[in-house]
Amino acid sequence: MNNYLWLIPLLPLAGFIINGLGRNALPKNLIGAIGSLVILVAFGLSVEAFLQVQSTGHPINVNIFTWIKVGNFTVPFAFLVDQLSAIMLLIITGVGFLIHLYSIGYMHDDAGFGKFFSYLNLFVFFMLLLVMGSNYIVMFIGWEGVGLCSYLLIGFWFTNGDYADAAKKAFVMNRIGDLGFLIAIFIMIHYFNSVNYADIFPKVPGLHGDKVTHLLTMITMLLFVGATGKSAQIPLFTWLPDAMAGPTPVSALIHAATMVTAGIYMIARSHVMFDLAPFTSNIIAIIGLATAVFAALIALTQTDIKKVLAYSTVSQLGYMFLGLGVGAYTGSFFHVITHAFFKALLFLGAGSVIHAVSGEQDMRKMGGLYKKLPITFWTMLLGTIAISGIPPFSGFFSKDEILAHTYQYSPIMYFIGVITAMFTSFYMFRMLFLTFFGKFRGTHEQEHHLHESPATITIPLIILAILSVVGGLINVPAILGGHEWLAHWLTPLFGTPKEAAHEGGIPEMGLMLISVAAAVLALIYAYIKYISKSDLPVADTEERPLLTALSYHKFYIDELYDLIIRKPLDALSNFFYKVVDKMGIDGLVNGLGSGTVETSKGLRLLQTGNVGFYIFMMVIGIIAVLVYSVFKF
Repeated sequence: MNNYLWLIPLLPLAGFIINGLGRNALPKNLIGAIGSLVILVAFGLSVEAFLQVQSTGHPINVNIFTWIKVGNFTVPFAFLVDQLSAIMLLIITGVGFLIHLYSIGYMHDDAGFGKFFSYLNLFVFFMLLLVMGSNYIVMFIGWEGVGLCSYLLIGFWFTNGDYADAAKKAFVMNRIGDLGFLIAIFIMIHYFNSVNYADIFPKVPGLHGDKVTHLLTMITMLLFVGATGKSAQIPLFTWLPDAMAGPTPVSALIHAATMVTAGIYMIARSHVMFDLAPFTSNIIAIIGLATAVFAALIALTQTDIKKVLAYSTVSQLGYMFLGLGVGAYTGSFFHVITHAFFKALLFLGAGSVIHAVSGEQDMRKMGGLYKKLPITFWTMLLGTIAISGIPPFSGFFSKDEILAHTYQYSPIMYFIGVITAMFTSFYMFRMLFLTFFGKFRGTHEQEHHLHESPATITIPLIILAILSVVGGLINVPAILGGHEWLAHWLTPLFGTPKEAAHEGGIPEMGLMLISVAAAVLALIYAYIKYISKSDLPVADTEERPLLTALSYHKFYIDELYDLIIRKPLDALSNFFYKVVDKMGIDGLVNGLGSGTVETSKGLRLLQTGNVGFYIFMMVIGIIAVLVYSVFKF
């Protein structure tokens, strides 16, 4: 396998080049086949790499070439596949392939079909580079690459000004976080004289003293700043809901299998440093929980089906960061896996719905679709149950593990987490009931064309629905008779898993019952409200109660950022442009130029070409020198 490992990222890169060059010449079916097959073959190689790590118990290290060498500082272009990256490879290529397959049907009529597939392949290539790198520099290349691809794909329909703005917003916000990541790398180079995981991590446990504590706190805080941008945490979260401006498969790829998980992966990969930086871990837990609650509150009132899912992603990412902050690395990574299944399913299902209702995304204009779109309905129902944390679906096991460890860390944070889980169940079933039940509320023309999506769309939905149901079985806790396979698999990295059980508090089974009861109660309330009473969200023009209005308008966070950041920066840049640049620098440079020109005009008068005048001036000059000499001495 070592000799072929480099093929895993190279295949998507080859797909990008072939489809990019042949986008206007190759037939769509061939473009779709090339774009999908390179990911499928990469998935097959990822499975082989996974099996090798499993059989040997040792990571795979492959040094491709020495990239940078300055004195004794060396950066190899090298790959590392261990227990953590092996799972990530399966997620990226496995779920990524299903999204590519789905895109063949979803984007078939789009004029930019070839360009779209080339961008998708490039996105997967950079994400693979991010997780396979054996040092922070290679990770950073992938990190920046997925940022670039998100810009290209979110703004894919760039002729729409709003979509282009959403792409720019994602790009700028990610650059803010990237600066933190970059500074952290520079500090590691200065202190450890290396960026390789194998050089840095073994040294960290041996460090002692307050100075070292401050150093690790600084490095981890900067890494966390990078993670907040890429994984959409407070305050850099507003780009992710806007990212739905891109085609729906892009939303699924960004929200489930690639970009937003990068921050969680980076912190999990660097957990050795975070373990010795408790201040940073506390901040991560607080920010994660605050993000989970805040995004869930916004999702409660949204009427755009993709916006509900987008804020749901932000909220679930908050859960993952909460897990990282409380030291539940396995639980957090477990939720990354299950979330990839049900969030990809839900986004692709939403795309199937949007495809059926001719591009409509407002749930107030849907309803009654379950008979017309039976496969889409049943698969989305399974995904909704999974994300709501209802057993025995996958989301229950992963979310419960985070909550159980959170209870050990802080019972107050645990109960806030449970309330957030209740919100999750409510807004997800609200979305399901408004979309698939009741009477159809769209136009007669839309109703006439309602139909189930083609097989290229429904097959990925079915596979992801199965994974959403059974995915949690990889880490069923011992208290339920499980073997905690994932926890044992990750033991070489994270150490022996901590027991969530505890003394003097609520037993683990009790914690499970509380979170499940909260989710089921929220489901029942959503059923009563939107099925029994047939309530509908009010029109945009109607007044809402204060709290509902705040939630619907996303607590005016974008407007607040405009007021306190964008407008002052615009005013400052205008000042520098008009006063400092135009009047100051340009005025000085242009003034010198004008002064020189005007002086030259005066001096030019002396150049008449008249020899008599020149002799006269020479005599005047001699007289002037003589007079000066006389008076000087």
